[in-house]
Amino acid sequence: MDDMISPPEVVENDGVQTLSRRGLLKGGGAMVIGLSLAAPARAQAARGAVAGPPDHHAVDTWIAIHADNTATIYTGKCELGQGNQTGLLQVAAEELDLNMSQVRTVRLDTNITPDQQATSSSSSIHKGAPALRAAAAQARQELLARAGIRLGVQPGSLDVRDGVVFVKGEGSFRQVSYGDLLGDKPFNLKYDGTAPPKPPSRYRLVGQRPTRVDMPEKAAGKYTHMHHNRVAGMLHGRVVLPRGQRGFGVGARPLSVDDSSIAHIAGAKVIRKGDFVGVVAEREWDAVKAARDLKVVWREGPALGDNETVFERMRKDKTVDTIIANKGDAGGAMNKATITRGAAYHCPYQSHAPFAPNCALADPTGEQLVIKSSTQDVYSSRKQVAEILGIPEAKIRLQYFEGSGTFGRSCYEDATQAAAIMATATGKPVRVQFMRWDELGWDNYGPAHLAEVRAGVNEQGDIVAYEYDGWQHGWTITSTVSDSAREKPGGERASGSASIAVNPISTGSIYKIPNRRVTSHAVPMVNYLRGAALRSPLDLSFAFASEQTMDELAVALKMDPLAFRRRNIGDERWLGVLEAAAKAANWRPKVMGADRPGGDIVTGRGIALGTHHVSYGAAVAEIEVNQKTGVIVAKRLFGAMDCGLAVNPALVENQMIGQMIQSTSRVLKEEVTYNDKGVTSLDWNGYPVLRFAEHPEVTPVVVQRLEEPSTGAGEEVMGATAAAIANAFYDATGARMRQFPMTPERVLKALELQHT
Repeated sequence: MDDMISPPEVVENDGVQTLSRRGLLKGGGAMVIGLSLAAPARAQAARGAVAGPPDHHAVDTWIAIHADNTATIYTGKCELGQGNQTGLLQVAAEELDLNMSQVRTVRLDTNITPDQQATSSSSSIHKGAPALRAAAAQARQELLARAGIRLGVQPGSLDVRDGVVFVKGEGSFRQVSYGDLLGDKPFNLKYDGTAPPKPPSRYRLVGQRPTRVDMPEKAAGKYTHMHHNRVAGMLHGRVVLPRGQRGFGVGARPLSVDDSSIAHIAGAKVIRKGDFVGVVAEREWDAVKAARDLKVVWREGPALGDNETVFERMRKDKTVDTIIANKGDAGGAMNKATITRGAAYHCPYQSHAPFAPNCALADPTGEQLVIKSSTQDVYSSRKQVAEILGIPEAKIRLQYFEGSGTFGRSCYEDATQAAAIMATATGKPVRVQFMRWDELGWDNYGPAHLAEVRAGVNEQGDIVAYEYDGWQHGWTITSTVSDSAREKPGGERASGSASIAVNPISTGSIYKIPNRRVTSHAVPMVNYLRGAALRSPLDLSFAFASEQTMDELAVALKMDPLAFRRRNIGDERWLGVLEAAAKAANWRPKVMGADRPGGDIVTGRGIALGTHHVSYGAAVAEIEVNQKTGVIVAKRLFGAMDCGLAVNPALVENQMIGQMIQSTSRVLKEEVTYNDKGVTSLDWNGYPVLRFAEHPEVTPVVVQRLEEPSTGAGEEVMGATAAAIANAFYDATGARMRQFPMTPERVLKALELQHT
């Protein structure tokens, strides 16, 4: 199992990296689409030497069968630490009737692996598995057809176990292995979706919990992360940026650069391309010093405001408004409701904040510019580099290496592009790593959000009206490095995108509400901070506002919040996760905020629902609040998720634990701070995150639905967690928190207001 995710063996010849024959056989690069069966050796050499992407509909793009009766599975979804390589191998092995010891995969590489676009939006299994499943089903069908010819029977008389095809009822009397049928030769076969995949009733691997294939090497300290990469003769590079980004559109534009200011650092050199400024040196510490000492005068922009006044500014700015949902007459029904509740909620910019700042390495010494990167989309990243450098994409080979954990668009493209610019300028390999202040100060932040929510119920406790208005800006579609190198600010993704506008799922659709109106107010991003996808984009904000409103209605009705939600939920799958979380937490009915004990330390429980795209999430939180210091401690969290078919429930549980801990950190601690000059939260003191000693105990529950399609599992319980913690705070203190992070200062202020 140790080499399950090892890349094919690479040899260098005059600086050109190619795959050796031995490495191809070992690593699985044995197939090339469209080549003759008589030329397997030439096919093996070509797969690693020719720029992709390979034909999406060719079986050989996805699967290689080897003479030793093993298979290499090629996917286009990268391992970010979420375990998707294990899950995707399960899908392929299931369809091929192989066991997990017989399958391996390789790292993403634009010369080898298919283009399945970005690994994002919880899409690895949801969107990555269907093509792989179809190709594997087609491959199995073809192998059975060949076996039938070899054994002299019809394919319907055959069965397979662990890659060995045998005649039903004859034991081992007549059998042949996949390796004997095809070993190290291509299928030369398209898949068209006509080969039927297995029904769930026949699953042996899918739905089970095999060990993650990446864990043995990681546990042994042998796994090669991006930051471990080195090549002979390389230089070290650093980007040079102001400390803390200015408003979007201002960027980092140097008015003057004094190269002589680093003359005291032997071998240090300034690299310029447009407005991009970087430095290189033979020793890494010299590169760090050169970036620190280089004298640059930066162009200043208009006053940025600050993180406390951004919501007022959003409310006043001219916006592009989109009606996301409009059912019945929300305004009229609100006026007739027996009880109404509503408030404004303030949700901050938050950073990706990877533990290790992003890193990339570019080597221009061969026929292709070889780049090692932690990008979440190797083909898109290759295209961006090609555009910046003005060279054909085929001249660039981009290989993925897992970096420090990050979900969403952190600075990995910046590091990739900076390394490519510096390597091209010097003609030598260059390794670029961001400094902590660059990563935190120039991140593509999860955008701030202002919510105004109002809802009403009748005397029976039915929700009769709901209104949600949300303000936020869009996302960038380019990196800071790209903007600087091109000397122009990048574009902004359309605010109508599903992950940028207000999400209709987390804003009332969970409940059967006859009158509902949801409006998204898009604020132009000019002179706000750079925005981009951050894990569960904006969904913490939506649930934090919407689910607190649900709890306020329950309190006003003197109802248990679980009973209130049960009454109003209109979908059995939402009810399923709600009940699963409540059962795991041993929920006991009560009116929230009632019977609060005195003393400095008070406890509370909260429950909430939420999601990101199409899966179902619920959470229960148990917290302690120190009313004297304002410190909140999340003690226990219980989460439930329904993501349809969970290919590997253990992977989903791991994802849920990570989500709920990260959500706790974001709702209690994390906030990008800035002033008129720029971002000021440039280290772990300025941007604190939850420490290991502060982690809550987490109980994840997977609601398995084998007959449903697999949907996202990487983000879908985060919003529910944030809202459950906020509702638990009310239960403990009787005060509402309308803004997160729920810092001690804000807690004390809320308690003071509650007592006046």
